[in-house]
Amino acid sequence: MTRDHDRIHDEIHRLEIDPEPTPPYSPHPLELIRRDADLLPVIAAGGALGSLGRWGMAQLLPASGFAWSTLVTNAVGCLLLGVLMALMVDRWSRTRFVRPFLGVGVLGGYTTFSTYQLDVRDLLADGRLPLAVLYAACTLVLGLLAVWAGLVGCRRVLDRREPS
Repeated sequence: MTRDHDRIHDEIHRLEIDPEPTPPYSPHPLELIRRDADLLPVIAAGGALGSLGRWGMAQLLPASGFAWSTLVTNAVGCLLLGVLMALMVDRWSRTRFVRPFLGVGVLGGYTTFSTYQLDVRDLLADGRLPLAVLYAACTLVLGLLAVWAGLVGCRRVLDRREPS
């Protein structure tokens, strides 16, 4: 064992590998705020719009024993997030304000995974375990499928519009 350890130690020094690398630089939070302060109003405006959209969905699908509005809101938000990610990677990679406005602001304000957790807790508190498990699983699966569908669907549309 000692011979193996010595051999590995010698190999590390031969290759000049630092056995204790320094952690990557992490800026102080105040430095981040100073650097990205121009994004805060953009995110806030997007969040306000997204929250209004979530309120509108709750008005269209009022609570009736099951949280349909939360389920639909989160599924639609995940679909739009997939579309946004396709656009950000494939088309708008050099924009500064689009992702913070739409992704963090609008979709962050629109989707409501904290309400989803409260809905599951309420179903459990009411003794509706099967429905709570079904709701939790459906939200997770629908969300993942919606992101995938948005990403793949948007990329297919973009590929069709590419000049040959």
